[in-house]
Amino acid sequence: QVQLVESGGGLVQAGGSLRLSCAASGRTFSSYNMGWFRQAPGKEREFVTAISQNSGRTYYASSVKGRFTISRDNAKNMVYVQMNSLKPEDTAVYYCAADRTGWRPVVEDEYEYWGQGTQVTVSS
Repeated sequence: QVQLVESGGGLVQAGGSLRLSCAASGRTFSSYNMGWFRQAPGKEREFVTAISQNSGRTYYASSVKGRFTISRDNAKNMVYVQMNSLKPEDTAVYYCAADRTGWRPVVEDEYEYWGQGTQVTVSS
């Protein structure tokens, strides 16, 4: 069982930056691939970025590539996403998720555990 708690969301102006954090419970954190998804009002949840168990692989949605950077610290049971050059269309609730079934980062159903989400609002 893994519990995930996101933090770091908030209100920022376009062009600004935020760093989201996800704290995971449990001693098996390093065995999980970790992903971030987001859901904007009136839209379906979409993949943002993911990182493999040992940070050897990362993957980004085309909409955030070059602006967002995912990282993790297995010693601290933490995963982060640094979000730069934020745009109003990045406004959404951001969710952290954990997957131990394999590396198919964009497949939402692969993720076993989810956090409650943190709101990111980017004003124009």
